Amino acid sequence: MRPEVLNPLFAEAETLDGVGPKLKKPLARLGLLRIKDVAYHLPERFVSRRAVEKVDDAGEGENIVLKLNVTEHRGSRNPRAPYRVLAQDSVGNVLALSYFGRASYTAKKQLPVGETRWVAGKLERYGDMLQIVHPDHVVEEGGDTLQRLCEPVYRLSEGLTQPRLSGLVEQALSKLPKLAEWIEPAQLAKADWPQWHAALKAAHKGEDKSARDRLAYDELLANSLALLLVRADNRRRRGQALQGDGSYRGKLDLPFPLTGAQKRSIAEIEGDMAQEAPMLRLLQGDVGAGKTVVALEAMLIAVEAGAQAALLAPTEILARQHYESLRRMAEPTGAQVALLTGRDKGKAREGTLMGLLDGSIDIVVGTHAIFQDKVAYRNLAMVVIDEQHRFGVGQRLMLASKGRRAPHVLAMTATPIPRTLTLAQYGELDVSKLDELPPGRQAIDTVVMGQDRIPALVERLAAQFAEGRQAFWVCPMVREIDGPEEIAAAEARYASLKERFGDDVVMVHGQLAPEQKDAAMERFARGEARLLVATTVIEVGVDVPNATLMVIEQAERFGLAQLHQLRGRVGRGSEKSFCVLLHGETLSETAQKRLALMRESQDGFLLAEEDLKLRGGGELLGTRQSGDTPFSIATFEQITELLPKAHDDARLLMERDGGLEGKRGEAARTLLYLFERDFGVKTLRGG
Repeated sequence: MRPEVLNPLFAEAETLDGVGPKLKKPLARLGLLRIKDVAYHLPERFVSRRAVEKVDDAGEGENIVLKLNVTEHRGSRNPRAPYRVLAQDSVGNVLALSYFGRASYTAKKQLPVGETRWVAGKLERYGDMLQIVHPDHVVEEGGDTLQRLCEPVYRLSEGLTQPRLSGLVEQALSKLPKLAEWIEPAQLAKADWPQWHAALKAAHKGEDKSARDRLAYDELLANSLALLLVRADNRRRRGQALQGDGSYRGKLDLPFPLTGAQKRSIAEIEGDMAQEAPMLRLLQGDVGAGKTVVALEAMLIAVEAGAQAALLAPTEILARQHYESLRRMAEPTGAQVALLTGRDKGKAREGTLMGLLDGSIDIVVGTHAIFQDKVAYRNLAMVVIDEQHRFGVGQRLMLASKGRRAPHVLAMTATPIPRTLTLAQYGELDVSKLDELPPGRQAIDTVVMGQDRIPALVERLAAQFAEGRQAFWVCPMVREIDGPEEIAAAEARYASLKERFGDDVVMVHGQLAPEQKDAAMERFARGEARLLVATTVIEVGVDVPNATLMVIEQAERFGLAQLHQLRGRVGRGSEKSFCVLLHGETLSETAQKRLALMRESQDGFLLAEEDLKLRGGGELLGTRQSGDTPFSIATFEQITELLPKAHDDARLLMERDGGLEGKRGEAARTLLYLFERDFGVKTLRGG
């Protein structure tokens, strides 16, 4: 149960003064549902203002405070035009205070004609006129207070203003309880960090690296500790020791010999599965390194030992593809492979459920549907999770309840993950690496060119199609989730290519119904369509050996790992493949480096590390590709610097300081609940 001392922090945000139904919505959009969320909504930056007597003393783009005399209000009949309040400084220079939308009501109230006001904001030029758009502050007196202010700037949502949110943060900070220290004393002294209470307050007051680092460390420590607790709990659980006799694996007829990395990984998995403690292993492999074969070998060990295995995929398309390839590979062995997704209905579904219950199905492939309450197994002892980052630790724990005993778990990632992030997300898993590509897998030639070369590229496509080849065309990513802009971009490109190639072109994007998406993918996979235009929904797992060209538009908007992942969709057959990275007119230095690295290297492990370095420049987490990290406070730089220390500190607490018992253990338990990593505590009770 959550420690009582934390209850004030978990009270709903509505308990703050001034938060009613109207304000609740914009707060919810920012994820600020409780007092704790508001207190941890840290400023994106700070603004310092300079007091000036007249606008001549200020530079354009500068944040200033000055005393103004209000002379005139100018409205407009056009609702889109700004509402302007004209005012004069001490020597008669005219300045416009511009308001858009409903903010004009505020202007009318705050700035009566003939009155003097202190105004704070950013000085800008619009045509011949100097202006401040939506002033940050308008006060009758106290301009000196405004100029001393180092003001936090928070991420906002429509319906919230900076002053209003600052006021709510102040209230939330006033409710902070005093908490016992959970950081190891030597580490605290060495880093010279403030106490938790002081750090959280200081982080809202101004640029304070020490306070920010302390808060990031807390989050990293909570995560590390929770993962270590899950791991310790897993080792205490009773699984099934599974030893295969090779009777199924010996009948496999693979198209090429196993690589050294595959053999090594299979041996590690076999060793784990022979133990009673359930395996928790992460299989990291580059694109095309042959993870599926390793997973099949692992599942056949379970089948040889008289048990069942399951493969969990994140999407239906991927589940179907895995099913087809596993069924094909497993055919000579006699192992029975079945598919189960949420879309299966009627007798077919009943037949599959029956087969799982009576044990006539050895291996089942599917989406989350394979773990629904109604699905029962005769003896599920091995689970493979593909695309691991889409399943959280909570789901990993849920899997354990499906077997008579906790099943062995093998997680597979689509592309390599940087070492630091592996520790962050999979700290409780052992790691196997596939760092060799199977023989015969050809390198993909990568070309970087400007958007102006698209006409020539379309001619190249025509030549590819004439030779019977297929291609992908990926449209730019503007945001994480397909929004109107992505879809408009994809649809415009689709329309122009369809004009040229007719029914040979199909399109998929995130807003299409699953049935439409699947139908388009199926047409492409069967070779009935030559070109697939898509947003990044094809990033994962589409296997079309006949596709030899990948075009990525506005490639500068994608991360390295994502570009590498997309490139891996081609080069799966015997023909030479190409990847074309199209870029816009202006490229940042980071984008140039990223595209150069893509041209130079096909090593996913190297690209993953380089990607982390390139994106580490203070970029806040949660603003990039989803699934990157489980953190909301720690930046990439802080993860790289502090996570190894937090991991060591967590291990020290577990091994030397008695885990969650004792004085520091109690404080650490509070920390786990504070960051909602209490699944670590729950595994202790439930294990």
